[in-house]
Amino acid sequence: MSRYRRAEVAGASYFFTVVTERRQPVLLGEDVRCALREAIETVRVKRPFVIDAWVLLPDHLHAIWTLPEGDMDFSTRWRLIKAYVTRRCGEKYHRPEWLTARRAAKHCGTLWQHRYWEHLLRDDKDFERHMDYVHFNPVKHDHVKTVSDWPYSSFHRWVKAGVYGLDWVGDGSESPLIVDQPSRAGYGFA
Repeated sequence: MSRYRRAEVAGASYFFTVVTERRQPVLLGEDVRCALREAIETVRVKRPFVIDAWVLLPDHLHAIWTLPEGDMDFSTRWRLIKAYVTRRCGEKYHRPEWLTARRAAKHCGTLWQHRYWEHLLRDDKDFERHMDYVHFNPVKHDHVKTVSDWPYSSFHRWVKAGVYGLDWVGDGSESPLIVDQPSRAGYGFA
């Protein structure tokens, strides 16, 4: 069995990709979106974290989180969030034929892929690139023509904060950062 090594740095920012099992296009359904929102709110009560960026697509999501000082446990947070959504919506998306013997023995659902991708953001430039990647993703996947047309994204929050312009296209021709401010400060960090 493979042993996955995760970069765990307390108080750091991380980029995540979380995918549905077999790329089921179910994440935009109101039931899943509501359950996901409730799961995050519930988990953040006891295990706080900042959502710096977020985009929800039909079969996957991307997020950037910053954990509190002294805390590096993003794994438990994702486990709790995915379990909550599975309990709330999993029966609707349960596919017994997709369960391996191991997953059935562990009482896993078939809503989420078992694992997720995580990347420790190393510096301000890495943070900036991943912020742009998250927000441009709906265009990349041909869901919309412009970033501002996708409703399930933190892009709109960052437009209101003045970090991105509403017409930002994400092609690298312009910087989304506020002029004369360090890159992380443009995203709300000192």
